[in-house]
Amino acid sequence: MHDPDPPFRPVGRREGYLPLEDLGLIGDGSTAALVGLDGSIPWMCLPRFDSEPLFCGLLDHARGGHFTVAPEEVVEARQRYEPDTGVLTTELRSATGLVRVTDALAVRRGADLTDDAPVGRHELVRSAVVLSGHVRLQVDLEPRGGATVQGLFSGLELRSARRPDLRLHLRSNRPLTGLHTTHDLEQGEHLDLVLSWGRFHRHHRFQADAMLADTADAWRRWMRHFDYSGPQEALVRRSAITLKLCDDWANGAVVAAPTSSLPAPIGGIRNWDYRYAWIRDAAYAVFALRRIGFTGEADAFLGWVLDAVEQSRSPLIMYNLDGGAVPDEIEDTELEGYRRSAPVRWGNGAADQRQHDLYGEILDCADQWLRTDQGLGRDEQVPAALWAGLAGLADTAQQAWRQPDQGIWEVRSPGRVFTYSAGMCQVALDRAASIGERLGLPGPTSAWRASADQLRRLILEQSWDEDAQTLSAHLDGGGALDASLLALPLRHVVPADHPRMVATTTAVAERLSAGDGLLYRYLHQDSPDGLPGDEGAFVLCSFWLADNLTAQGCIDEAEKVYASLCARTSTLGLLPEQIDPTSGEFMGNFPQAFSHIGIIASGVNLARARAGARA
Repeated sequence: MHDPDPPFRPVGRREGYLPLEDLGLIGDGSTAALVGLDGSIPWMCLPRFDSEPLFCGLLDHARGGHFTVAPEEVVEARQRYEPDTGVLTTELRSATGLVRVTDALAVRRGADLTDDAPVGRHELVRSAVVLSGHVRLQVDLEPRGGATVQGLFSGLELRSARRPDLRLHLRSNRPLTGLHTTHDLEQGEHLDLVLSWGRFHRHHRFQADAMLADTADAWRRWMRHFDYSGPQEALVRRSAITLKLCDDWANGAVVAAPTSSLPAPIGGIRNWDYRYAWIRDAAYAVFALRRIGFTGEADAFLGWVLDAVEQSRSPLIMYNLDGGAVPDEIEDTELEGYRRSAPVRWGNGAADQRQHDLYGEILDCADQWLRTDQGLGRDEQVPAALWAGLAGLADTAQQAWRQPDQGIWEVRSPGRVFTYSAGMCQVALDRAASIGERLGLPGPTSAWRASADQLRRLILEQSWDEDAQTLSAHLDGGGALDASLLALPLRHVVPADHPRMVATTTAVAERLSAGDGLLYRYLHQDSPDGLPGDEGAFVLCSFWLADNLTAQGCIDEAEKVYASLCARTSTLGLLPEQIDPTSGEFMGNFPQAFSHIGIIASGVNLARARAGARA
């Protein structure tokens, strides 16, 4: 499925839109773009992940804008990444010839991608070469809302009607008369394009090949840190790169996904803006990346979490890339939405929700950070103010678990006392006690430890439903199932092999099954979430199932689930948030960091289990 030379296939559209499976991701640590199998770029936000999109044909193919480089009347196409890089190639065949377009958001020559500093050139490189025959190559650059163009010695200067703050410049190795041009090219001939923004030197030598080579070299140097030997190694490698493409390299934040408002399901209203950094996602990303050799990124994420929490004083569930507040949620009525799935939303209304798992996520991050070289030196001590803040979170968690919240899935219905939230409050108490005990810090560590142990027992007792033979989504029991229960062993709240956790794993696998290894997060008729309609299978939950099976010694079964999930990735090795269990179509924001965290973490768990079984 992930052959370096995948087969050509027809370019298909549904309601005028490419399937999400036919989109590839490129990025430079400040922003990202999606490149279509048809040679289009229908999504790119400038200058940052969370900026207004310059191109958002992904959310309205007629009015959203795009940047397309493709031959007239494409017959078939294929895409692949240059190995171990974020450089993407798309080969497009017309009736008269074959052209390859290579795309990258360029980084500086010699860039060190492990350094938490900006390395992007603020330049999108699109380089086309005719591989055989001859091609009439069309170039169409249409920002959302249109643009005025002024010819310069070095190319074209663009002024976007909607983005007067952006200074845009388009250069080419061939004359450009405007934003819509056609170029007749023979075999071996090139058309190179570079779109620049921000500060740039437009009269420098134009060397698209060198920019692409420098970018590929930087990615391959970064991948030398990759340390993994286990199942699906090629996909784990690609997932590491995908997470890096969702990483704001300067700030250390990780966006949940580089897109907004991709619906789950098609035609529904569950369309959210994921271009922000969730504390929860950061904690999972840290854990996954550290286990495959990328300790620098893990430490940067941990530092970002602590900085953001300190800056906001009262911790929030999500932040913008700078660690500030996420914008209020608004609906953009000018755009029809992907495959006519309105509304399109910017900002995220869940940012102000009460979610008690937050305390455990922060203290788990702090515990990991304080165990690293980036945390404390040999003779250093935890700053008193930092420890006071962390201790205060533990004290809050000691009481908060009793109060209703919106839970890990950010339901928009009245709050409940979620078992997962209580479990993460247990994590907060456990990690605070661990930090205090290990480093000899002042505080009620024995009381935290006792509360953590008591809360673990209470979760096993109060959420247990004897009739249903499972732990329940809420501490008042009742049998409502939630796949987040599978995360409890992953955070060491309860042992995976505890009889009640084994029974819960079986119940989730059976009652929340969407077929062929896929799981729903919960059943809407049992757990109303305040929104109309159903949704698809949530990819990460199936990886959690594999992790529980692995920890319970059911390795063959876990490998079967893991392999089935990996087989669902796109030709480029990418995964969305959700999958339609009937058609297999991708749904929700894409690519989803959580899903790629699952590929990494479950692969590591299986590799270690197999190694232990052989020892």
